[in-house]
Amino acid sequence: MSQVLTNILKSAAAEEKLLAVLIDPDKFKTDSASEFLRKIPRQATHILVGGSRVENGRTEACVKALKAETQLPVILFPGDHSHITGAADALFFLSLLSGRNPEFLIGQQVRSVNKIRQTQLEIIPTGYILVDGGKECAVHHVSQTSPLSPKDPETIVNTALAGEYSGKGLVYLEAGSGAKFPVSAQIISLVKKAISVPLIVGGGIRSAEALSEAYTAGADMVVVGTAFENEDFFLS
Repeated sequence: MSQVLTNILKSAAAEEKLLAVLIDPDKFKTDSASEFLRKIPRQATHILVGGSRVENGRTEACVKALKAETQLPVILFPGDHSHITGAADALFFLSLLSGRNPEFLIGQQVRSVNKIRQTQLEIIPTGYILVDGGKECAVHHVSQTSPLSPKDPETIVNTALAGEYSGKGLVYLEAGSGAKFPVSAQIISLVKKAISVPLIVGGGIRSAEALSEAYTAGADMVVVGTAFENEDFFLS
């Protein structure tokens, strides 16, 4: 049985920063998994697999190709219950706390249960909070919800705390795929000071400086996706 959350908690307690590479199955060539993995930075500690819109079967094919080539934990980051596969190590069981669409607060989660029960996936309850990154993203369109405004940090902090109070094991601040700008250091810092669970930050991280800023502000794990899709490998 995987111990992904336990290891994240240990790293957070030891202030060991984690780096996850997010892979969109629809943009991933399964026959080049080995080549892709050789390009990811040596600092990478986890691989996330998921996207808001993914063709049926591609998530499982992507996960199996990756698992055949790496020992890094592979975690599902699904946009829909149909994207779940038991081939991964763990599942970020997401609730979109920043929106008010019941389908993404609990509807998709209920639909996923029968499939999850047939797997050995480690289930990690995760509060997912979309923060405006200056560009409409796929999550916005698929969920039919709006991101929280970075000009209202109190609401972002309170949403993160509401997630923790409702039992989430992780809080994930997301600026959205291809965001013009990442979640600010101020917001990361305020959320980190308020919550006691590990904090994940993603979206708009395109440079070593932006990565360092997120870590310094308090992110326990930073997720980078678009930069690797575009082969903009700013870390070696």
